[in-house]
Amino acid sequence: MTYLDIVNNVLRRLREDTVTTVNANTYSTMVGDFINDAKQLVENAWDWSNLRSTLTLTTAADDYTYSLTGYQDQGKILNIINDTSNIVMEYRPQTWFDDKFLVNTPASGAPQYYTFSGIDGSGDAQIDVYPKPDGVYSIKVKSVIRNVALSSDSDTLAIPSQPVIHMAVALLARERGETGGTSTPEYFAIADKYLSDAVALDAQKHPEETIFYTP
Repeated sequence: MTYLDIVNNVLRRLREDTVTTVNANTYSTMVGDFINDAKQLVENAWDWSNLRSTLTLTTAADDYTYSLTGYQDQGKILNIINDTSNIVMEYRPQTWFDDKFLVNTPASGAPQYYTFSGIDGSGDAQIDVYPKPDGVYSIKVKSVIRNVALSSDSDTLAIPSQPVIHMAVALLARERGETGGTSTPEYFAIADKYLSDAVALDAQKHPEETIFYTP
């Protein structure tokens, strides 16, 4: 569903005229802003299948800091694998890396550990790896990458649309103060129901992530 489709879906539910472009007037532009607010709330509620992807990092000898291109600063790492050496890499805290690189002399070899290391000039998160690569390794980063805000009429929504539409309606109903029938708390309850149903449907693709295991 495109950004414009979502805006018009929300406008109809608020008994407003539809538009031919998102920025047709002040109100439709505001609706677009609330849709992006709703989109972020829904995206953050679950690691949606449609937002999961694999980034590939190619190491170079002695270079231990790498940018996660496209990851921004709101993503989530699910797993990192040194595909060249068939190693599932493990997270270590920054203090552990400080000990390896600053207190001691860092070892070189196949990367086995990682930690986050700030943001690059493009706004993407960076990771450090250890040991320092002694050559070229292919690092696969399984991650959840949340999309940037919708802006163009033709931008498409990757996550389920109904929770976003109804969450936006609820937010706009609260801003408006009246809706001519349904109360704001009812709108939020409806939005929460659409969201919980969408999460349940997507979660069945990853049942292992909804089960708590004790060691």
